[in-house]
Amino acid sequence: MEIMACDLNIPLLTPYKMGKFNLAHRVVLAPLTRSRSYNNVPQPHAVLYYSQRTSNGGLLISEAACISETARGYPNTPGIWTKEQVEAWKPIVDAVHAKGGTFFCQIWHAGRVSDSAYQPNGQAPVSSTDRLLTPQIGGDGTQMSQFTQPRRLTTEEIPNIVNDFRLAARNAIEAGFDGVEIHGAHGYLLEQFMKDKANDRTDEYGGSLENRCRFTLEIVEAVINEIGAERVGIKLSPFSEFGDCGDSNPQALGLYMVDALNKYGVLYCHMVEPRMENVDEKTERFHSLVPMRKAFNGTFMVTGGYGRQDGINAISENRADLIAYGRYFISNPDLPKRFALNAPLNKYYRETFYTPDPVVGYTDYPFFE
Repeated sequence: MEIMACDLNIPLLTPYKMGKFNLAHRVVLAPLTRSRSYNNVPQPHAVLYYSQRTSNGGLLISEAACISETARGYPNTPGIWTKEQVEAWKPIVDAVHAKGGTFFCQIWHAGRVSDSAYQPNGQAPVSSTDRLLTPQIGGDGTQMSQFTQPRRLTTEEIPNIVNDFRLAARNAIEAGFDGVEIHGAHGYLLEQFMKDKANDRTDEYGGSLENRCRFTLEIVEAVINEIGAERVGIKLSPFSEFGDCGDSNPQALGLYMVDALNKYGVLYCHMVEPRMENVDEKTERFHSLVPMRKAFNGTFMVTGGYGRQDGINAISENRADLIAYGRYFISNPDLPKRFALNAPLNKYYRETFYTPDPVVGYTDYPFFE
């Protein structure tokens, strides 16, 4: 393998101060569901998985952790709502901190992207709507995932979900995490409220842009009041249509949200680039978030299809402060080092992304010592 001399001066590997956190570089481990937390409890094999992907001064975001029993949507995803789960997270967090990493916990509610099999007593999953989600392509790219008819949350029930997010944030800090990332992307519960192609409500949580964003911002406020704005980030994907969650004006939605987040002093906003099929549109895609980047006062993180050079360009052109990597970080535990060396990247194997195996496709990818 031919490796170029290590270059620590590329923009991706320059230091960055995110609030009180001093990061050594701009390469972030994106939150990645791996479906290896049996019975919703983080497992000891996650200690190795996360520590392999920790670099001194790097930022990691955990896989999405369910805030309650009703938040579940997939098999073997971790939770953060019980004492047992909190205790199980502690050695994982300790392992990341021991290697000098900063670790945020993504907190999550799947909403209607679920099945009654994952719900307490086999009940219907909850959502902004009672409309059934159409079958979606599964994680392996071939199988179709089926979903259960959801139940529309009543206005009176919404504060209970807000409180679940608040308690999850408290639990994350108790587990030792440095902060939390509120999952407001990819067609899950918060987007089911924010996006007008999913939200068909006529109460104060539906209709206008302000009303549709109300639920998410109530969660942001509750979490900030619990653990402090300096520990809170949020992930948003205004352009995504995953999970039947498109919006008629994604640009307006994104700008409305970053303006509102500024008022709360949120530490960072993690935005997902829109996906376009035509490779020639890649440059346009990577510039779609620029208005939101300019409007947001905190740290601006982007993700979605970035490679080494794309990340370098985004940082050097001031389109982002941090770049989150998913698939490449799964297959390259030492991704920042490979970027520094401009070394070839390991191939990732999508068929092992969501299997329950504690080693294969999880901690067995080769990396430089």
